[in-house]
Amino acid sequence: MRNTKNIAELIQVQPDFIGFIFHEKSSRNVTNEINVDIPSYIQKVGVFVDENEQFITSKINNYKLNVIQLHGLESPQFCEKIRNSPLGRGLRGGLKVIKAFNIHPGFDFELLKQYETFCDYFLFDAFGEKAGGNGVVFNWDLLNYYTGKTPFLLSGGIDETMANQIKKIKHSQFAGIDINSRFEIEPSLKNIEKIKKFKTELTK
Repeated sequence: MRNTKNIAELIQVQPDFIGFIFHEKSSRNVTNEINVDIPSYIQKVGVFVDENEQFITSKINNYKLNVIQLHGLESPQFCEKIRNSPLGRGLRGGLKVIKAFNIHPGFDFELLKQYETFCDYFLFDAFGEKAGGNGVVFNWDLLNYYTGKTPFLLSGGIDETMANQIKKIKHSQFAGIDINSRFEIEPSLKNIEKIKKFKTELTK
């Protein structure tokens, strides 16, 4: 997100996370200041794709990020380095890392074991041409192949009609969902009313 008024409106819905994408190839790339007082109970997530440590560190400083979401081919060692950044020492619980993976029928969930020690969450997204934001849904039955201990967030083409399907997911490590393009008026501008209705459906 990057529109000040839109962010302020979303805060009223009380999401757990608000995401800011720092990726030049994305139509949602954030370059401006975010002059909104975001309450401490909402985690500020910076989304990066194969960026270097210096670039990520600068965004942590400038945007007071709590969580770093890595959406590229970052190694377990890189996740460890970011998670242990000195910038996280002043944060309650430290700096958190979410590592995203594009899931498809041939995906090897065993690959995630090497990441488990260094990530607070995994994000399971659909496989597509882009690193993220493809707006398509993958086969959620594939989640049954994940037997790890790291909680995961579900992403990929989620829309307002899927509340009942989401509530049927009983995986022990399922921690939440990441919504994006299907809840937008245009790139980075969220449809607040649609999000409110969706949250109501999810919490019924």
